[in-house]
Amino acid sequence: MAVTRNDVLAALDQVIDPVSGRSVVQQDMVQGLVVRDGHVGFALEVDAARGRDAEPLRLAVEAAAKAVPGVLSVTAVLTAHDGTPGHSHDGQDHGHAHGQPRPVPQPPGAPQARPSNERPQGVEGVKHIIAVASGKGGVGKSTVAVNLALSLSRLGLKVGLLDADIYGPSVPRLLDITTKPETTDGKRILPIEKYGIKAMSLGFIIREDEAAIWRGPMVQSALMQFLNQVNWAPLDVLVLDMPPGTGDAQLTITQRVALAGAVIVSTPQDIALIDARKAITMFQKVQVPILGIVENMSMFVCANCGHAHPIFGHGGARATAQTVGAPFLGEIPLVLKIRELSDLGTPITVAEPDGPEAAAFAAVAKQVAAALETAQRTAPKIVLE
Repeated sequence: MAVTRNDVLAALDQVIDPVSGRSVVQQDMVQGLVVRDGHVGFALEVDAARGRDAEPLRLAVEAAAKAVPGVLSVTAVLTAHDGTPGHSHDGQDHGHAHGQPRPVPQPPGAPQARPSNERPQGVEGVKHIIAVASGKGGVGKSTVAVNLALSLSRLGLKVGLLDADIYGPSVPRLLDITTKPETTDGKRILPIEKYGIKAMSLGFIIREDEAAIWRGPMVQSALMQFLNQVNWAPLDVLVLDMPPGTGDAQLTITQRVALAGAVIVSTPQDIALIDARKAITMFQKVQVPILGIVENMSMFVCANCGHAHPIFGHGGARATAQTVGAPFLGEIPLVLKIRELSDLGTPITVAEPDGPEAAAFAAVAKQVAAALETAQRTAPKIVLE
């Protein structure tokens, strides 16, 4: 018999929080519980004052979930809330407090400022981490991220792809991955390999039609776990498919992860470029280099006559790149088969590696690889004799 959500909750209800003497289920500490084909994922929410001191409790609930018959793997992340009375998990005020109020309470989900002495960290065994971002959704950012990762791999680099869009993961569909990730020892997650790259996404764990109803801190914890508890190494490049916008997830990554740079994706029209400039400004403020701008859906190419039509305009991203002083990486045409092949889980760079569309992605990848190589070079030393 398949394991159910109630089976896991019953097991977790036996785990007692040593601080309160009550079970973690009774205190509503287990959030975002997902059970899918024997794979379990949830967040353990504690008062912010406890911080990492609650790690033994996280290990206890993880062990309890693993002991349930039928459970194959458990992903349990530790997240903190502000402890303010009236705080809620679902947007409704339940009128209960989980802990003592903090002296200066912050709004739920607010990004926490990094201490001045804390520096962004890299990922073990990964040379470069780059973000593929956009100021808004609907510009084909995920399609660009996937094909960029595959194109970098075709250049001979060892490449990983992390789907950082917790609320709207697209990588499972774009790569046609339906298998679940496994763990080596119950702690380290094994990424799924396909088309020569390593990939990880929350969409590998939850159903495609299931929403991740998580607040900001839970999303941040999940992202950091996917970065630090996945066996990425060895990689030359880890590509992060960022969520659209400039919110909590983006701030978490830019403040805590040593990014080698960001690739900004936009369509040519002004309404998209306005938001693209906002994304550029965000990365500049946190001192993340802009590797360049990609104009996606640049020109519609008619499959019958072969003529190009500027459905969304043309050249807007190039002009924006010149305005902000960033490299222009190239144009990706608006071609029906890019969409069709993406929906089938066989990206254009895999299905037609020698076609003109794959060549466009390859041109972008070559520039990104060159920028990373330049950044890695040691500055020359001047010796005075």
